[in-house]
Amino acid sequence: MTDWLDIRRGEAPLVVAFPHTGTDLADTGAAFRCEWLARRDADWWVDRLYDFATDLGATTVRTGISRSVIDVNRDPSGASLYPGQATTELCPTTTFDGEPLYPDTGPDAAEIARRRARWFDPYHAAIAAEIARLKALHPRVVLYDAHSIRSHVPRLFDGELPQFNIGTNGGQTCDPDLTEDVIDAIDADDWSIVVNGRFKGGWTTRHYGHPQQGIHAIQMELAIRGYMDEPGHPSEANWPPPFAPQRAAPLAATLNDILKACIEFATPTKGQT
Repeated sequence: MTDWLDIRRGEAPLVVAFPHTGTDLADTGAAFRCEWLARRDADWWVDRLYDFATDLGATTVRTGISRSVIDVNRDPSGASLYPGQATTELCPTTTFDGEPLYPDTGPDAAEIARRRARWFDPYHAAIAAEIARLKALHPRVVLYDAHSIRSHVPRLFDGELPQFNIGTNGGQTCDPDLTEDVIDAIDADDWSIVVNGRFKGGWTTRHYGHPQQGIHAIQMELAIRGYMDEPGHPSEANWPPPFAPQRAAPLAATLNDILKACIEFATPTKGQT
């Protein structure tokens, strides 16, 4: 654990990654047009929502650095994960709503390379090391990339986002049985679900997910209305809303079932290798 990278080790065959819960602008704060905007698009309180994960034996890896400084779930080459669709860059220059984050053009190539070496590379080195550690103990390991986003972001998607958005890059990053196990852990009568809809999995899921090698990666993007009292439009006066434990309790219970399903999928049964 460092001042910005938090690693909590378990022995279960599950790594839960938190790439976007950080709000620390580190040494870049003065460069932004508005520090509140630079923090606004965080996946607010998601690490708190999953605070039961370590009790299940999962390993967690969390960066405290804001996604506006560098987005550790983007392709480090700068290639878009969603060609032709609105998205944000490795070092974002706009918010989700398209508002400029910088008073000028933003970080140049040298600054992007510095941020990558300082924060992106160590974060992914930690994830890779934890997967390797657990793969030495288990025939299968699941990497679960935990996210959330506002329910309505017209620039990124139409209408209201489903509560559970499962991403496996069109089925390439994990065994279909894992996807089905996760779906089965969600009560469709209570929650809306989509698989590989607007969010198909970011760079983390696509980079680590190699089911033929026993590494299965899945992204879960949650609509924040499931655990926060979401305002119609975020402003400095109302954003972020506080974590709402009572509101979050049913969602957290379902997430607990989902992580248990991930562990069960990766745990060999008699006769299974």
